Amino acid sequence: MDSARADALFARERIARLGWIARNAEDFRHLPPPAAEVWLGEADSNCEQACDASPLAGAGWTLHPLGHKPPGRVEARWLDAADPEQRAELFAGLAEPGDGVDADDAAPLAWAHRALCRQGLRVRIGGDVGAARHRETVWLQLRRQPRSAVEAPLLVIEVAAGVQCVLVESHERIAASDDQGSACERDLVQNMQVHVRLEEGAALQHLRVVAPAAGDRIVHHIDARLAAAARYEQAMIASGSSYHLQRTVVELHGAKAEARSAAVLFAAHAALEQQVRVAHVGEASQSSVEALALADAGARIVVNAHSRIAPGADEAALRQKLVGIPTGGQPKLVLRPHLEIHHDKVQAAHGATWGAMPEDAIFYARQRGIDERDARAMIVNGMAHAVLARGLDDPELLESLGVEALLERAVADHLAASARQAAPQRVQEAPHG
Repeated sequence: MDSARADALFARERIARLGWIARNAEDFRHLPPPAAEVWLGEADSNCEQACDASPLAGAGWTLHPLGHKPPGRVEARWLDAADPEQRAELFAGLAEPGDGVDADDAAPLAWAHRALCRQGLRVRIGGDVGAARHRETVWLQLRRQPRSAVEAPLLVIEVAAGVQCVLVESHERIAASDDQGSACERDLVQNMQVHVRLEEGAALQHLRVVAPAAGDRIVHHIDARLAAAARYEQAMIASGSSYHLQRTVVELHGAKAEARSAAVLFAAHAALEQQVRVAHVGEASQSSVEALALADAGARIVVNAHSRIAPGADEAALRQKLVGIPTGGQPKLVLRPHLEIHHDKVQAAHGATWGAMPEDAIFYARQRGIDERDARAMIVNGMAHAVLARGLDDPELLESLGVEALLERAVADHLAASARQAAPQRVQEAPHG
């Protein structure tokens, strides 16, 4: 038996022996994931039906330049996890599931990924030491298309010392007429892992757009590890589906390492959970976690933020701000900020707010001739833009990446989905008015 197959079988054995995620697991108590059989492709006898992107798409990932920005130096390797040598290269330097700061309830999902992973991409960003001295900036876009109805893609991003990278990562189904591939018409099961490694002084500004179909079951796990003076900024726009989990784990190993996470989450009669875990290990490390959850009646959104300051992490500073706003009816919104502090000389602040749409602002907009739907869209856009601006902390970058247009589309889709679901109720109630 070759080593690649043995590795996959070992992962399945670990799941069988250790068990799946319990319904009362602390990290998943409010929105438990589907059973192991779903993520292993055993729940649907037709799971092997293709859902392919273009044959040239390279493990479902395609690399693109960002506008007219110079792409910089990028080394990309598309690897076949069924080949023993390529699998060894794909997983090189990655810890086994359950090791490190993420040795917790999510380990079974990581083992399921290891068992099913068939393809992956490793990207090395940046040049040599000489280029690093000049603060080289690399602009890059990664687009992901599903290659099968049940998949476990892997992405490894390494940013060289002193290099700054701007990365846009998008997960949106392309239209059937697009020459880059065909639309996947099946409900997707996707258990994806992204590993980010930032060397000393490196910086990554990471914009993620995740828009699954309504019936999709999605898990995205981002594992980021930062060396001294490295900086990771993640801004995300995500919408709900049948099951959707976005999980980010950040380890600030080096002194003066910094991480920011800002997310705008939409759920219209769907489910969505975000988990962000940050570990402060190095001295003078900083982190900020902010989320704006927008849901309508029948939707469920859970936001779990957990920040830990380790012993010896002198002058560490962290901030958490979680906000939930119903855009219609009474959705289930769960906001859970957590602090775990093992050192005295630190700064820490956290909070969670659940509130209604500002009716006074809607009223004043209506007084100026703006209809209610447009007024709500304008207010939501403003709140969401403010959150993402604090995450990337660069107004010019937000403009160049077209964040305003992305938000307008996401808000319009969310309000339209809410209106479609509410329409039958209004029709039934009309005769009783």
